[in-house]
Amino acid sequence: MTSRRSGRAPLLPGTGPLSKVPPAVAFVVVLGLFVLGIWVAGPIGAGLLGLLVLLLVVLLAATWRALTAGDRVIRVAAVLMLVAVAVSLLRQG
Repeated sequence: MTSRRSGRAPLLPGTGPLSKVPPAVAFVVVLGLFVLGIWVAGPIGAGLLGLLVLLLVVLLAATWRALTAGDRVIRVAAVLMLVAVAVSLLRQG
């Protein structure tokens, strides 16, 4: 049986800046940037999604060693899909 992660557990172990961010706050920030980027659309929406891509790449780089090969593939694919959405928003505007 797999153990569930606590909603209060830090995103990353250690004393870095992300260790103090509650997972619920991180989720709301990611969701907010994505929804706002899609809703605004055009270059501004693409910029918001670009900011989200940047944040996700930083988080991916920070957790790279702790991820399995399968987790890495899924997360890189998610980032690439987000880049594709941002590019499509940029082309629409």
